[in-house]
Amino acid sequence: MTSHSALQETDYQKIFLSGVALMDTRAPVEFQHGSFPTATNLPLMLDDERAAVGTCYKQQGQQAAITLGHQLVSGDIKAQRVASWLDFTRRHPDGYLFCFRGGLRSQIVQQWLHEAGVDYPRIQGGYKAMRQFLIQTTETAIYNHDLLVMGGMTGCGKTELLAELPNAVDLEAHANHRGSGFGRHATRQPTQIGFESRLAVDLLHKQQQNWRQLVVEDENQTIGRCALPPCLRDRMKAAPVIWLEAPADERLERVLKDYVIDLRGEFIQLLGDAEGQHAFAEHLLDSLSRISKRLGGLRYRQLLKKMQQALAHDDFTASLDDHRAWIQQLLQEYYDPMYQHQYRQKADQICFTGDGKAIRDYLSHLRSR
Repeated sequence: MTSHSALQETDYQKIFLSGVALMDTRAPVEFQHGSFPTATNLPLMLDDERAAVGTCYKQQGQQAAITLGHQLVSGDIKAQRVASWLDFTRRHPDGYLFCFRGGLRSQIVQQWLHEAGVDYPRIQGGYKAMRQFLIQTTETAIYNHDLLVMGGMTGCGKTELLAELPNAVDLEAHANHRGSGFGRHATRQPTQIGFESRLAVDLLHKQQQNWRQLVVEDENQTIGRCALPPCLRDRMKAAPVIWLEAPADERLERVLKDYVIDLRGEFIQLLGDAEGQHAFAEHLLDSLSRISKRLGGLRYRQLLKKMQQALAHDDFTASLDDHRAWIQQLLQEYYDPMYQHQYRQKADQICFTGDGKAIRDYLSHLRSR
């Protein structure tokens, strides 16, 4: 029979493609810096305990540090942590555990689980090896696939169209941000490492599906606070572009839905009616303030007045026309000129222009070639 210490997994591709749950036994501060899409943080040591053990290791050596660690995580504390690990293994019997390098911390967690009656596999090489695997996956996928970039004016429906394409990579979904000054969601963005991990796992799936070409939305170097990997950024700069077109009134209604109706709903669902409405209003005002220098003083004051008028309504439904007013001015005087300039800059790269149906037909033809 296989001993518990031999229960190790090194097939990182299988781990990420399966989407199984992962138990991240690193300290909370390490987890907050970045982990993997299906990981849950159930640490062996909390931040202060890890810091104390680290100091001991530097001053007195490994054995003294190990002894201190066992002293800090003992008795009721140990029992509580083992209980949380056992609960995880019951809920995710096909999962894995890992620490930073697949070393002492994950070995101890695996040993204590074994003593509690559960043999659970750990990932050899741990977080560091899996992180390197995902970085390499991204670079390989980007350079081994043809890339097609989808551009278009604000509100033309790029995100909706990408959702219909089986070979699309939705960068904004991975970054939890819509990519503009008003693009933040009610929930936080992932860390840079979290963003890169989500992207890499998506690319891994696309590789398995044998797509020859990938479609991404035209983005700046950063989506909110998440920076595109350099290899992707460089390929996007030189890739052919398809330009999605939509009527102005359709674009206005889509922006109203995305940045007002739906976003307000996000905040209310997260925080409740009163606090959610307040947070939504603060979000809009802050988003406008962030682009105030680029708007110029007069235009900023005009938009601010219209936005405040919309937010002053007690009846949200009655406020929609006032929201349309500031959105229309923002589109016409700020976003449209910006995207028209981008269109002219990318003129030599644009290989197709059309509405949603025309682009779907065009891409379907490309995939069938």
